[in-house]
Amino acid sequence: MPFPDFFAAAPIIRMRDPLADMLGAAADGIIDYRYADAVRLAGHSCPTVASAFLMTRRALAALYPDALPARGEIRVDLAEAHDAGVAGVIASVASQVTGATADSGFRGLGGRFNRRDKLFFGQPLVRGDLRFTRLDSGAAVEVAADLARVPGDARIGVLMSHCLDAVASAAERAEFRALWQARVRCLLLEHADDQETFPAYNA
Repeated sequence: MPFPDFFAAAPIIRMRDPLADMLGAAADGIIDYRYADAVRLAGHSCPTVASAFLMTRRALAALYPDALPARGEIRVDLAEAHDAGVAGVIASVASQVTGATADSGFRGLGGRFNRRDKLFFGQPLVRGDLRFTRLDSGAAVEVAADLARVPGDARIGVLMSHCLDAVASAAERAEFRALWQARVRCLLLEHADDQETFPAYNA
């Protein structure tokens, strides 16, 4: 089954990865990350996956206003513990784009390109859910997501319950899917640059 059409219209995060450049994986190390990539990683499309993608985009735009973000040269801190709520999903998306990992990423080559010890949970953030820090300059920004500003349809709760209990009709399943992805579409296409939905703060 193909992805919903709006995935292709969602914002793109363009990164420069020095390791990809050195190894010839991408011309000049430039890699575009799309929402569909985050969906493939998470295995689903939901407001959390969309907001993780958009928070990462927002932070990188703030940190690199005049240049492409350098993948592998960014530290990511999360306020929540690794096993709390949806922290793991959010961290996975941020890690995919930035290359930052806790202790399981690439060790590096010749003392360069290490991706480990750059992703941390349970950190003391001031205003955001995530903090991104440039390792070359120390500049940092915290970002958050206020998903209450983009509420889902009131019917979603009942329809989800029917789907989970395996009592939903084919029409109800189709309606649930459409309403669920409509909220994701709204986040990606109408609120991606909304500073109230995805605020950023200098850290």
